[in-house]
Amino acid sequence: MQLSSLNQGRMNYRIPSELRAGPGQFLTGLRDDDSLLRQVFFSILRHHHPNLAAKVDVIYALSQAWCTSQSDSDFELLVKYVTDLKPEERILVASSFSHMLNLHNLTEEVNSSQIGRAVRLGEMDSPTRDTNHSLLKLTAVNGLTPQQVYDTLCNQTVELVLTAHPTQALRASLLKKYAIVRRELDTLHSKRMSEYEKIETLEAIRAAVQAAWRTDEIRRSKPTPQDEMRSGLSYFSTVLFDVVPVFHRRVDTALEKMGLPRLPLDKALFKFGSWMGGDRDGNPNVTAETTRDVVVLARLETVNAYFRQVESLMFDLSIWRCSSELKELAERIAAAESREAARVAEERKKRNYADFWAPIPATEPFRVVLSHMRDRLYNTRQVCECIMCGTGGHIFTRGRYPAKPCLPRCFGTPSSSHPSQLLSGSLRFCTHHRHPTESAESTAAQLHSWSARESTLSQVTTVHQLGALYLPPSEGFFDPYRFRSRDGRRPLMPPGMDVHPDVKEVVATFRMLSELPHDSLGAYIISMAKTASDVLAVVLLQRETGVRPALRVVPLFETLDDLHNAPETMTTLLSNDWYRAHINGMHECMIGYSDSGKDAGRLAAAWALYETQEKLVAVAAKWGTRLVLFHGRGGTVGRGGGPTHMAIRSQPSGTINGHLRVTVQGEIIEQQFGEKEVCFRTLDLYTSAVLEAALDPSPAPRQEWRDLMTLLAADSCDMYRSIVYRTPEFYDYFMQSTAASELGRLNIGSRPSSRKQGGIETLRAIPWIFAWTQQRLHLPVWLGIGEALEKAAERGYQPVLQDMYANWPFFTSTLDLVEMVLAKADARLSAFYERTLVEPRLADLGERLRNLLSKTQSHILIVVRKSALLEGNTPSQMSTPNLDEKIRLRSPYVAPLNVLQALSLKGLRKFREQGHGEYNPSDPEIIDLLSRDPHKKGDGAQHPYVSAMDDCLMITIKGIAAGEWVIEGGAAAELGRRGERLKRGRGREDGSAEGKGTYGM
Repeated sequence: MQLSSLNQGRMNYRIPSELRAGPGQFLTGLRDDDSLLRQVFFSILRHHHPNLAAKVDVIYALSQAWCTSQSDSDFELLVKYVTDLKPEERILVASSFSHMLNLHNLTEEVNSSQIGRAVRLGEMDSPTRDTNHSLLKLTAVNGLTPQQVYDTLCNQTVELVLTAHPTQALRASLLKKYAIVRRELDTLHSKRMSEYEKIETLEAIRAAVQAAWRTDEIRRSKPTPQDEMRSGLSYFSTVLFDVVPVFHRRVDTALEKMGLPRLPLDKALFKFGSWMGGDRDGNPNVTAETTRDVVVLARLETVNAYFRQVESLMFDLSIWRCSSELKELAERIAAAESREAARVAEERKKRNYADFWAPIPATEPFRVVLSHMRDRLYNTRQVCECIMCGTGGHIFTRGRYPAKPCLPRCFGTPSSSHPSQLLSGSLRFCTHHRHPTESAESTAAQLHSWSARESTLSQVTTVHQLGALYLPPSEGFFDPYRFRSRDGRRPLMPPGMDVHPDVKEVVATFRMLSELPHDSLGAYIISMAKTASDVLAVVLLQRETGVRPALRVVPLFETLDDLHNAPETMTTLLSNDWYRAHINGMHECMIGYSDSGKDAGRLAAAWALYETQEKLVAVAAKWGTRLVLFHGRGGTVGRGGGPTHMAIRSQPSGTINGHLRVTVQGEIIEQQFGEKEVCFRTLDLYTSAVLEAALDPSPAPRQEWRDLMTLLAADSCDMYRSIVYRTPEFYDYFMQSTAASELGRLNIGSRPSSRKQGGIETLRAIPWIFAWTQQRLHLPVWLGIGEALEKAAERGYQPVLQDMYANWPFFTSTLDLVEMVLAKADARLSAFYERTLVEPRLADLGERLRNLLSKTQSHILIVVRKSALLEGNTPSQMSTPNLDEKIRLRSPYVAPLNVLQALSLKGLRKFREQGHGEYNPSDPEIIDLLSRDPHKKGDGAQHPYVSAMDDCLMITIKGIAAGEWVIEGGAAAELGRRGERLKRGRGREDGSAEGKGTYGM
């Protein structure tokens, strides 16, 4: 076998130029990576389907030609060629482009990692968006003392709450295979390799792509909430558990370089939570038993992670010198175990521990304490498993398990005196600095981080307006007599009380909460909260059902009216002496970005959210209460998403104050925590932004800007609602021109797409945004903004608008994000959906919407002073380097999927109306694929044509969704255009960085 060239047989792939050249441009490397993975995929497709591969090649060429020329004739050629495909060919073509698009996404992730690595190695100008540079900027530029910065950092916390909102379209099986491709592709760039190793790496890429191609893309059954929780927990066990302590160590190093002490051992920079299996907002699949299951699952996963790390640490910490506190504890444990040494050893042998079965002498104190912890973790795991099997009763809730008399009981509620804190403190004491064994130091920090620094994995939310069920609907509930009566002994819910089934389930949930460990629960969030009684009802129900200590109750203000009324609601609550005593000086409020945007349009919602935050903080300050704002952001711009650092820095001054709580939803979980380097970057961005928000807040907007923003919000809201809610034919146009009615068959989440039957009002924000994104009009993001800007210009406010854009971070980020989405919108593809799917009587409305899109683009370009979208280096576009080029690179993959989707929708709808005649697929693979359709067999089995078009449709939906996510800002992309300019050569002769995963800073 010759190794002088990689161009041998099936390995005829061109190595990315970034690997071969010295100071090559990263954009060139992105194109080369894209070409490499496309070649790999085509070689696999040609092997399995040579005829189909030729057609896919033609379609890609036609799509490229149209995306370049933008001519109608080129588009018609593409449409005609795709239309002539057989149903089974459409499935495989859709799957091909979906896979190629996902592979392209990997090249963007690797490209971002390469930029980040070059920044860390000093080969590029460093962006300010990391904690290290924030520390330096705040002291050197802003003039703060190091102690001021240190004190602020020690008092700040970021809480990230993972949710199962159904926006992650890719199956976990595919995500894992793509992760292998990403890792191996990154290895090609970052590690010095021999020819053998390069060949082996390329083969590993090919094997992973092959496995992805042979994996069914479609979820054939709907996930349960428990499934969603297990999926979410995988990010904790595979990524977060390792990265969080590494990040804390890097922050400690940065502090030490400034002459400051490390963070206190009990300091939590991050806390994590989850709604998975607890979110009841219109999800009938989440019951009291579901919540019980996910709490146990979370504890079991945590115990397993602890157990692995404790057992590993036992091999490293052989040192004898320790603090007096640890020595005393170790001597007590060793003395107790020595009295029953034989029984202890026998029991540990049965448990098949890796080593250290016999009692350990007190001369190895760390191992003694760790061995004790290992036994307790083993017992705790047994308890959790018994509960999951239904044989554990309620013993689990008391934190007790008899186990073996010779060994300790299981862990109950973690506390600040947890042995891991004692171990970490002793390591610092006895070594004065860092333990000489880095892995031991890392694992000790890891144990402490996860037990003391990370919070619970289960929270609860509900949509029921309990105030109307148990209390008078008027706010007279707040009179002194009613407050005094709540302290009485008379039960509000006597046994046998006849209530609605929904209410019965709510009560059952509260009773379940009273039986679960309190440290597994966070807040009880009231979705669509409107009045103070909604909050008080939950407080009262907790008392009645024995939830002790009570969970904090958090109202979620979502619609425009609810946001406007939120300050009054909180004033009613906080003005009451009893309630202020109950909350003990701190209150949390959640604000919803998705539903407010759907209700009023993006611009009006953004301004309402901005003003509401300011007013809520002022109300809380008036009553001497610390307010924590919980941001219910989605992933896309239409649901409040966007680059992390920019989103935080554009918040109103004084509303974060060192404590940020925010949801991480759907596909954003994978974007921010799917890979260790990216996860580190995510933590770095949050820490840096929150620190700067506290010490270098954005200046308050001028009154002139506020007044104009109020006018813009009112005008945009009126225009948005006049189209969405007051145009009779709009609902029909929406349902016909998009895949909204078909999205429910995606099986990407356990929650229904609508809260109840009805029109736009009842549709959830996620499918509302998702459907318009698929159709390429992106209407929810921009509708109403163009008319508002036009009216403002007509009133003579154009100079003020440009001043606001140049100097007000809130307005800058708002318009930049809208501009980014407008650059992704494609009116021509939207018009194709209309021609293919919509009744002619609705064509005028479609034309009107596209004209409004064009008007919005024109007026935004005037305000931002550009001649074309994405021209120049605006703040938001700096967050995603080469954004315009990335859109161009992915367009040839997305366009065929759009054409296939429209044709599939047309075929399905026509078949259901008229039938389609005979269809008998001949390809054995297609026959096998269609046989997996759960509707294929039994009574009411659907026609093979419907199965084929259904599969094609589902694949296109997933593929187009994959074409959107990177552009809307995962942490991997947030590196800044300033970092793209090379300062010098790559620094290493081989053109590579170290092969280690160094993460950041």
